[in-house]
Amino acid sequence: MVGIGPGDQAHLSHGAAEELASAGVIVGYRTYLQLLKEILPPGGLTLGSGMRQEVERARLAVAQALAGHRVVVVSSGDAGVYGMAGLVLEVLLGTGRQSEVDFRVVPGITAASAAAALLGAPLMHDFAVISLSDLLTPWEVIKRRIEAAAWGDFVVVFYNPKSRRRVTQIEEAREVLLGHRKPDTPVGVVTGAGRSGQQVVLSDLERFLSVEIDMQSVVLVGNSQSYIRDGFMVTPRGYHIEKWDAGSGK
Repeated sequence: MVGIGPGDQAHLSHGAAEELASAGVIVGYRTYLQLLKEILPPGGLTLGSGMRQEVERARLAVAQALAGHRVVVVSSGDAGVYGMAGLVLEVLLGTGRQSEVDFRVVPGITAASAAAALLGAPLMHDFAVISLSDLLTPWEVIKRRIEAAAWGDFVVVFYNPKSRRRVTQIEEAREVLLGHRKPDTPVGVVTGAGRSGQQVVLSDLERFLSVEIDMQSVVLVGNSQSYIRDGFMVTPRGYHIEKWDAGSGK
């Protein structure tokens, strides 16, 4: 299992690149394989498929591994964070033949980290990551998690905030947060982090829905201490900082 990061090859770890170079079979979502086309080994077998075919990909990867092939399954970001690692491992365990496969996860830069780096330092204190996709999790469960994160004053990172069919969830999430946070709470929206055409927008809880948001977007909502200054979104860690005197240089 290899996490390929946000998409820019500069953010692909050395370990991930080594695993890809030595793979006999590479399995993944077609879009992710396209991002890797320049570094994939020329002699390897590449097996790609589309959206919502994750179970089929997992079964295919496990079958290839049990047949003796060196298999790499790729996920964007980190394979263990909303990625394929859990599903592939469950399928493998379900065969009862897990002792025949050397299952390993190579971590990658996940979307929350990639987006935070572009915004400044918004994740310097406790934060919660919540996917707004209700494809596999009931929406009422997701809303309870948003409520809990809002009540606990966590910085909140929303994955999968909006799609062509799913447009109201981010609006409902905003309403939940407004029940606990001020309208001027900082919000950062990063779309396509590390990819061609990436967009980084700073806004606030009252107005961020006017920003274009899609499935490639990550929405970061600050806590009660977060602020925006000089184009940076910052969440203080809590260290005591002495005031710097520009005149004295101290």
